[in-house]
Amino acid sequence: MKTIFLAALEDETKGLNAFIFTGVGKINATFKTLDVINKYNPKKIVNFGTAGSTKANIQGLVRCTNFIQRDMDVRGLLNFKLGETPFDSINKITFGKGGLTCGTGDSFVKSKVELDCEVVDMEAYAIAKVCKIKNIEFKCYKYISDYANSNSNNDWNNNIAKGAGLFLEKFPESIL
Repeated sequence: MKTIFLAALEDETKGLNAFIFTGVGKINATFKTLDVINKYNPKKIVNFGTAGSTKANIQGLVRCTNFIQRDMDVRGLLNFKLGETPFDSINKITFGKGGLTCGTGDSFVKSKVELDCEVVDMEAYAIAKVCKIKNIEFKCYKYISDYANSNSNNDWNNNIAKGAGLFLEKFPESIL
């Protein structure tokens, strides 16, 4: 089975050699995921990267299995809910059980988010949606680099490379 490892930035994967980098944000992640699928026809895609936590008790390397768009906001249009894409049958995406909910958006979170999610990032929902549409197995692991608060930018900069070792313990084949 061919597995592809995706991360947004090289700085998040120091010491890991098997990653393809998407760039930051949902559009970059979508484009690169489609590109990788067209080139390599993978059976599984694993996403790893840094993320903020909305809960103080969540730390280290976490698995996310539920994905929402925290910045899709068309509540003023026909009574849609925050996070709901108009006229789209795919909104909340689930891959497996027991993991956390990741709220993806094209903003770096430095304060409370309105949607119920434990983890916030900028790419996972986009990758998950492409995998769901293309019927590709998807796994997602995030290293909690910050706590989505006023210190997030400093915390993220200080912690960006700390999760790679934990990911390597989980997926030793990622060094190949």
